Amino acid sequence: MSDCAETDDPEPLEPVPAGLLFVPVRPGPTGVAARCTARFFRTPLGGRTAVGFTSVRQLTATLGAGQSWIRLSEPALRALGAPLGISALTIDPQLTAQPSLPGSRELCRHDADPQTGPTVALALPC
Repeated sequence: MSDCAETDDPEPLEPVPAGLLFVPVRPGPTGVAARCTARFFRTPLGGRTAVGFTSVRQLTATLGAGQSWIRLSEPALRALGAPLGISALTIDPQLTAQPSLPGSRELCRHDADPQTGPTVALALPC
């Protein structure tokens, strides 16, 4: 028998509630009751992910001071992504997109779908 006491720690792959998150948003369509829409992103491998930050400082360091945000719980953010087939949630990601041209200050974005907004490659924190 082991002398170690058992703990109720979750397994590493089990999702744990993240609490209230700072979620990046963009303006909603004109004439629709919603005033903003959550932004969804792509991972470095191309999968779609919802994104939340644990602080405004983390959000602005990654997306800039001009990025609008709202506070949502982790289950609410997952519920917004579910109808779009987005089940992944990335918390406190770091932007990894490279400038498109040497010396360019523009982010590497692809406006493929006006409904979902720009796609930005994100990496999970180490």
